[in-house]
Amino acid sequence: MAKDVLWTGEEIKQATGGSVTDTSFHVTGVTIDSREVEAGDLFVAIEGERDGHDFVADAFAKGAVAAIVSKSIAGIPPGVHLIEVGNTLTALEALGTARRASSAAKIIAVTGSAGKTSTKEALCACLAPSGKTHGSVKSFNNHLGVPLTLARMPRDAAYGVFEIGMNHPGEIIPLTKMVRPHVAIVTTVQPVHLEFFTSVDAIADAKGEIFAGLEPGGTALINRDIPHYGRLAAFATKAAARILGFGEHEAAEIRLKNVVLQPDGSSVDAVINGEDLLYRVGAPGHHMVMNSLAALGAVQAVGADLALAGLAYATTEAAEGRGRRHLVDFGGATFTVVDESYNANPASMRAAIDTLSAAEPGPRGRRIAVLGDMLELGENSTTFHADLVQPLDRAGIELVFCAGPNMAHLWEALPPTRRGVYGQSSADIVDVVRGEVRAGDVVMIKGSLGSRMRPIVDALLARGQRELGD
Repeated sequence: MAKDVLWTGEEIKQATGGSVTDTSFHVTGVTIDSREVEAGDLFVAIEGERDGHDFVADAFAKGAVAAIVSKSIAGIPPGVHLIEVGNTLTALEALGTARRASSAAKIIAVTGSAGKTSTKEALCACLAPSGKTHGSVKSFNNHLGVPLTLARMPRDAAYGVFEIGMNHPGEIIPLTKMVRPHVAIVTTVQPVHLEFFTSVDAIADAKGEIFAGLEPGGTALINRDIPHYGRLAAFATKAAARILGFGEHEAAEIRLKNVVLQPDGSSVDAVINGEDLLYRVGAPGHHMVMNSLAALGAVQAVGADLALAGLAYATTEAAEGRGRRHLVDFGGATFTVVDESYNANPASMRAAIDTLSAAEPGPRGRRIAVLGDMLELGENSTTFHADLVQPLDRAGIELVFCAGPNMAHLWEALPPTRRGVYGQSSADIVDVVRGEVRAGDVVMIKGSLGSRMRPIVDALLARGQRELGD
């Protein structure tokens, strides 16, 4: 099936102010990674750790129609187009800004110390029954991912969902002003990236920046259960936003009335700003229920169908690396792998441990946690790691493996009966973990991306003759 036109040559020229000799072309996609080029794409040669200009020829060989460049490119094949600009990142931002200006879509932006991607993915699923929905791919939430996601937004999108991240003060403001959301969500504020912040209050202030980009009359959705609600609400008030709190707090406009947590999901009874709603969350964990309140509050705020969104929530699942469950079959026996390998902070680590505690192992199976370092926690990193012994103890986790210099502090705090193996890196324990897991076990692997816990997930999945899915 033919792809829709995303940009015409003339539109690209007008948006970027670039120089191009022939605008009688169109593109059906935009990318900054030559490895992902598809036929009909526009390739933007970003100058970073690796210079995108070195890959323009590769992009054209894979079917790109045009490229935005700031340097001369030799050996260009016939039939393709170069748009020359002063700065390719600025040109990408200009494309994103132009698409946002021409779009009639209702826009939702999501930030927070945890739950951004899961909430974004759920919003895309919940809005789809009400109209064409466009969302960030993976965790495209930074100075490259946000304008790229905007530049990829279809002309006829009814809804757009954007994840906005940060690890330094001031990073969110230019991104939210580019996205110009009608609804902005702060999922939670937790002690993350403390290496770059003086306090958790400072993190809350950085998250509150998202409200600076709200469209006039926009809605701010803020976690009502966290201590920083008032601090965040002050930022939203400054932006003249309508403020809605979500959570279990009795004053929350989007309030959890009752929940039944189950190993494979949750049954929820909530009131969404005056509307009662019974629905099911397809991914397990209390934190996923909290995210669902924010998502459904946003659905209602943009005027989408709340009942259809509630039905769609039953189909949601945890994102890859953020709680995705895999049932692995090896010769007729099975064990479960819970992949939390993408990221970790004290709050998300505790949430993952709580979810593991609710999992149901098979006969003679165990609940096993394989934990890697939580990074960027600053001077209190030792305490944050050692204190995980408490939720692990409450959850009754039978066996704990630890990897990384920071996780050594948890290892020392663990009772000997719960110790699996400790290693300085994930590579030091991967073979032991792979050999230890047996039929009926539920194994959760979690750590910051830099701790490289994903190879342990891959090693466990490779034990199976086939992966049965979630």
